[in-house]
This record gives sequence, structure tokens and C-alpha cells, in this order.
Amino acid sequence: MTLLWKILLGIFLIGRLSQSQDLLEENKEQTVLDEGTEGGEDVEEPEGLGTDVSQPDHRQPCAMWMGGVPGTPGHSGKPGRDGRDGRDGPRGEKGDKGEAGEKGDPGQKGDIGPAGPRGFPGNPGLKGALGESALSYHSAFSVGLSELVPTTNVPIRFNKFFYNDQHHYDDVSGKFRCVVPGVYFFTYHLTVYTKDAKVSLYMNDKTIMFTFDQYQEANVDQASGSVILRLEAGDEVWLQVYGDEAFGGVYADNTNDSTFSGFLLYPDIPASARRR
Repeated sequence: MTLLWKILLGIFLIGRLSQSQDLLEENKEQTVLDEGTEGGEDVEEPEGLGTDVSQPDHRQPCAMWMGGVPGTPGHSGKPGRDGRDGRDGPRGEKGDKGEAGEKGDPGQKGDIGPAGPRGFPGNPGLKGALGESALSYHSAFSVGLSELVPTTNVPIRFNKFFYNDQHHYDDVSGKFRCVVPGVYFFTYHLTVYTKDAKVSLYMNDKTIMFTFDQYQEANVDQASGSVILRLEAGDEVWLQVYGDEAFGGVYADNTNDSTFSGFLLYPDIPASARRR
């Protein structure tokens, strides 16, 4: 729109300049006529002109008789309305891949989704560590005599050892002390010689069982017994001659043995330690 205004202004100025040139030529002709008059020569009035040239003709444009100074250019008009949007241009080529942006802040935790379908059975796991069993608990002994029992009513002190790896049998006191609670089997085989034998098996100062053998002169007899007992840790078991010296016929030498043995059948494993 500004360009249109500039074109109109240029046309207007060219028209004013043309009128000024016409006025200047008229003034020159008038000057020539005036000079002729002053010289005494009559100027012949042109034919067909009945109008007095000294009087302005109001029917003619003002430019025919007076030239004004060009006016000041007017102010620029208001901008026109925006034109219509042009058509979309052709699609450009794909640009280069931009650089990765900075990592955003973690989003809020979403809601728990619905349970999925049941999966297939997994592979068998690795074999577990070996658990506790009765075989991991050991308690056993087997001892014998090397001579005739010298005293009665006291624990018989067996001083020949066949097996006592756990040292649960004490040869000083002559007693077996329970360390592993459980069920035990005890047995004894005694040689009887020179007199009768009466032997009792004790547990914690309580008589559990008796064995009696009547000696036959010129013979070597045997007396034996066995029992199964449940023991707690700290319980004690032993053999002793019951009664006076008349029943002290328990004998041993290089060719005759008297033995006392016992071993754990199975332990009492706490419920917390049992395998499930």
C-alpha cells in the first residue's frame, strides 16, 4: 500500500511541474508583448479572442494564471488489510537428526496393573545343602575289664577300651554321660568265676535292671543283659555289683572278657531343626 501512495504522489508532482513550465512560457510571451508596446508599435490582437487578457478567466484552471508552490506531501495512509494466505509450499527434505535432549525427571509411580496369566513351570532349582540327620550325631562306647572287680556297690570302672572316640564314657568315674539326647541301646556280657555275680544297671542313681548268675564250681559262667533307654543331656548310666562281696564274681583275664557297651540309636532333634 505504501508503494501505491508513492506512485500517486509522483504523478501529482509531475503534473504540478508541467503546469509551472506552462506558466513560465506565458510570462515570457507577456514580457515580449510589453516590450513591443513600449517601442510604439501596436500589437495586433489575435483574431477570435474577444476576451481581455488583462482580466483573469474564471473558467480556466488556476494554473493558467497563477502557479503555486508545491504542497507538503500528505501523511501515509493506514495499512491495508492482510492478504489471503498463500497455498502450502512443497514438502521439504527430511532434516538431520537433532541431538538428544536432557533426561527428564522421573514420572510418578503408576497404578498396579492387573495380574497376568499364569506362566509355565520353571526349571528345577539347585540341590539344597545337606540337612541334619541322625547320621550326623554320634555317641557310642565299648569297654572291658582287665581283672576281677575289687569292690561292690560302686560303679564298675572298665579300663580296657575297644571304642570311645567321643569320650562319652569316663573311665575315672566308670559312668557313661549323655551328651546327645535321644534313644540309646546298652548291653553287657560278663564272665562269672570263683563266686556268684549279681549286677545292676543304673541310670541317675536309679536301678533299671538286675542280672544274677549262680556260679558252678570248676566252670566259667556268663551273664548278660541289654536295655533301650531314652536319655536327656547330662543323664548318667553305669554298671555296679549289687550287694556284698559274695556277689562279686565278675571276672576278666587274658582269655576271658567282661564288656559294657552302648550307642545312640537316634537323637531327639528339636522341632526348629527338623527338615520340612
